[in-house]
Amino acid sequence: MKKFTEIKSTAAFIDRKNIDTDAIIPKQYLKAVTREGFGENLFDDWRYLEPGNLGDDHSQRKKNPDFFLYQKKNKNAKILVVGDNFGCGSSREHAVWALMDYGFEVVISTSFADIFYNNCFKNGLLPIFVDKEDIQNIITNIEKNNNEFIVNLKNQSIICDDFKIIFEIDSRRKEVLLEGIDDISETLKLSDKIKEYENKKSLKTPWLFNE
Repeated sequence: MKKFTEIKSTAAFIDRKNIDTDAIIPKQYLKAVTREGFGENLFDDWRYLEPGNLGDDHSQRKKNPDFFLYQKKNKNAKILVVGDNFGCGSSREHAVWALMDYGFEVVISTSFADIFYNNCFKNGLLPIFVDKEDIQNIITNIEKNNNEFIVNLKNQSIICDDFKIIFEIDSRRKEVLLEGIDDISETLKLSDKIKEYENKKSLKTPWLFNE
């Protein structure tokens, strides 16, 4: 998993609350067997004017010209600012994959659904909690200027123009992102202890290790 240290980027804002995971990535795309390719179906029902399915040529589908990510100021934004309770609904990890495949590295909100929040850390996406006053400062900047934001995980800060926000994050989750550790990497750190346990176990119960 990629290490997260600092990013500099404009931010895109979607003025909606309670965006669920089916809105982030609709259920028909969950049949895919890899983590790649979900970006073109991020917010699928909102960005296209006609329904789509897995395997479609999405370049041929009619786009919604009012979709917020098609706005010039949101082009290449790596930071997504959203309303309360983002990522509610089903537990699909594909929602995080879609956001990351599109290019987002940070999501900022006043609240996240618990499972979505946990899935972010498992995949390298940084979810940031801020209070209502701070998120309004961010939104105001986006709507007026959309200046570049600097998000620094080590310092737990968001800096833009004339304001600085310090955000809270669990120390263990912070370490996971800074080091780029996923669940497999976490387990491999204990490989010596696992081998030691298996060696001892094979002496006590050798029949369990017969090929």
